[in-house]
Amino acid sequence: MAYDFDKKVERRGTNCVKWDKFSSSDIIPLWVADMDFETAPCILQALRKRMEHGCFGYTLVPESYYQATIQWFEHRHHWTIDRNSFIYTSGVVPAFTAIIKALTQPGDRVLMQTPVYNCFFSSTLNNGCLIAESPLRNDGKLYSVDWDHFEQQCADPAVKVFLLCNPHNPAGRVWSPEELTRMGEICLRHQVFVISDEIHCEFVMPSSRAYTPFASLSEEFARHSAICVSPSKAFNMAGLQIANIIVKDAAIRQRIDKAININEVCDVNPFGVIALQAAYTTEGEAWLTELNDYIYGNYQMARQMLEEALPHCPINILEGTYLMWMNIHATGKTSQQVVDHLLHQGKVYVNPGNMYGEKTGEGYIRINLATHRELLREGIRRIILSLT
Repeated sequence: MAYDFDKKVERRGTNCVKWDKFSSSDIIPLWVADMDFETAPCILQALRKRMEHGCFGYTLVPESYYQATIQWFEHRHHWTIDRNSFIYTSGVVPAFTAIIKALTQPGDRVLMQTPVYNCFFSSTLNNGCLIAESPLRNDGKLYSVDWDHFEQQCADPAVKVFLLCNPHNPAGRVWSPEELTRMGEICLRHQVFVISDEIHCEFVMPSSRAYTPFASLSEEFARHSAICVSPSKAFNMAGLQIANIIVKDAAIRQRIDKAININEVCDVNPFGVIALQAAYTTEGEAWLTELNDYIYGNYQMARQMLEEALPHCPINILEGTYLMWMNIHATGKTSQQVVDHLLHQGKVYVNPGNMYGEKTGEGYIRINLATHRELLREGIRRIILSLT
């Protein structure tokens, strides 16, 4: 490999959310979706050059920023983005929060497929909206859509938007074009607007199908959706705070832009602008390809260890993201009890499944695989010892 993902980066003591949450130095954090790898060298080089300028005032977003994004998604994901469709902002969570504000009224319902990213709940409730759940079905290997229930929820006049997670966190699904098309057709039939969080789009396991941007499937889907994308997860630069909302319909885009300004998340920092352009290059893609291979190796190792030692705690197949979903029902403990036990007895910290849905996530834990392999191996060893 051209890039060294085994290189240790000391993150503790840097005000790092993932590592500095605990004062104890012997805890292995496998929780929040944050990688322990240095970002791509091409990004570091671009940031160093920008830093040497020495002035970090308000920044304009140049045309090269838009072209880099357009060319990246065209080349890598076969999605042609209209230059006029962009709204830039500081992150994907502020993005879909502002879209909900723009397209709903307090008391409206926001549909989501649970278990799902916890900020879907807070962003909905913070806008005065109600949560409508369409629980995914889990056969022990893969999650799938309960189509009858999904359509029933979409048919509710109070449901105004559908928050799609593509690829899905924490279920690890990379939705197929057929699944996405069926979701889109149901939403069109019932006039439900689609907000798609596609921040994990670059993490697709080599054994899985390719990621499909929802808006790429049809002109009609593009006009009735807002797609939220960012290089922040893929290139481990969430702290640089940069994201884009892609909205085809001009009238809807104007409403969302107004909400972005109301929420005061309309400005971005110069380092985020520079980093995105450096990421969306040939060099960035080469680094990303090796990263995906490394994470897949981590997944295969962790899965094998857990299946051999804890066969009663099955692991869902990971198609996308770097977040492994583990069934711990057989322990007889709640998700939070297992997380607390792992923390205090095993000195390893993971996310409780119930934070992704009180009913649908209960009985699961989420494990972050995006760390150095030997550290992950030790973390998985501690999980096994604690649950044996």
